[in-house]
Amino acid sequence: MKAIRVSQTGGREVLQYVDLATPKPGAGEALVRIKAIGVNFIDVYHRTGLYKMSLPFTPGSEAAGIVEEIGDGVDSVKKGDRVAYAMVRGAYAEYAVAPADKLVPLPSSIDAKTAAAAMLQGMTAHYLSASVHRIEPGEAVLVHAAAGGVGALLTQMAKMRGARVFGTASAKHLEIAREAGCDVVIDYTKDDFESIVMSDTGGEGCAAVYDSVGKTTFDKSLECCGLRATLALFGQSSGTVPPFEPGRLAKNGVFMTRPSLGHYTNTREELLWRAGDVLGWIGSGKLKLRIDREVPLRDAAEAHRALEARETTGKVLLIP
Repeated sequence: MKAIRVSQTGGREVLQYVDLATPKPGAGEALVRIKAIGVNFIDVYHRTGLYKMSLPFTPGSEAAGIVEEIGDGVDSVKKGDRVAYAMVRGAYAEYAVAPADKLVPLPSSIDAKTAAAAMLQGMTAHYLSASVHRIEPGEAVLVHAAAGGVGALLTQMAKMRGARVFGTASAKHLEIAREAGCDVVIDYTKDDFESIVMSDTGGEGCAAVYDSVGKTTFDKSLECCGLRATLALFGQSSGTVPPFEPGRLAKNGVFMTRPSLGHYTNTREELLWRAGDVLGWIGSGKLKLRIDREVPLRDAAEAHRALEARETTGKVLLIP
């Protein structure tokens, strides 16, 4: 089979398109013939070595396809099932083995490309809005990078739950954030989002701040938190947050967390709940998904280039 292999960390040139033996599923596993692969920024972090991986490795953790073969003891899926998954390494390939209990059956209304684009970012938005802080009607929330993959989906889910949403975005992406449903769109390149949020809320701040940016937004994000608010740091696109005095959280009794999707899909029941909601909402048209481009698997380096250059306004897919 064809796959992308990383034998040493570094620039995009380390993404090598190679021939590998097609893997065999073991007990509790299934072999998936991959139809579409989701590209995520964590793939870049793995490639560069920011997040350590054992070498060599095949990048990618999100895909959709068809079950080709199952291992012993598997009864949750069968050969021929259309499935999707996230958080299983090795997706940049024509075939991949995954734990069967991580595979989500696809409804007839969802094709492989849509599923590959929705799983990781959609379920991330779901756990942030429904579990990290369960948004209630009338609450104010702040979503950073509201025009991004997670941000636009999170904004839509927040609006579904009745929130007033402040969203930050770059000047060229403001309209995307507005289309996602932001009530107040803030150009982070020139506007002070803290001043705008605090003025609009009468100094009360937000019930939740969802920050995937990190270093450059953290201080003001904390200041935007209202009484007993939740500050969810779920990314670090601008760099890691430097050490800070935990006593700063005492100002409003703020709850700060650094969650990941794995914490909120710990059981198969929870995985199926979140994926079922996301795919169901997309299938019904309630949730709008934006796919920016499709790139052949052999050109994975180009997909990473576009992502790192912030050229994309939606999901990037690799197609085997």
